[in-house]
Amino acid sequence: MDSEKLQEVAFEIILSSGDARTLVHESFQHMRDGKFAAAQQKLEDANESLIRAHRAQTGLLQEYAGGEKIEMEIIMVHAQDHLMTTMTLQEVAAEMLVLYQRQAASN
Repeated sequence: MDSEKLQEVAFEIILSSGDARTLVHESFQHMRDGKFAAAQQKLEDANESLIRAHRAQTGLLQEYAGGEKIEMEIIMVHAQDHLMTTMTLQEVAAEMLVLYQRQAASN
């Protein structure tokens, strides 16, 4: 795989995971405001963005598994870090939504 193609994949991962991260932070704001349905919707939207990022990553892995030589570049390291951090943030946000809902129900 040439450098240009690798960079395209990396930027797709960064863009999609960045969109997801923004949506997760919007979800946090809705949680704080007690708007749980809106918070849930933002998390679902974030998941769709993460799926796009994951598809780009999976395509790269499939090419590698098929014997394609891939030279690792720093932009791909950054993209992978961005994706994994956002995935973790989304998982934490989903748990926080449950806690916010329980707190609201007990008041």
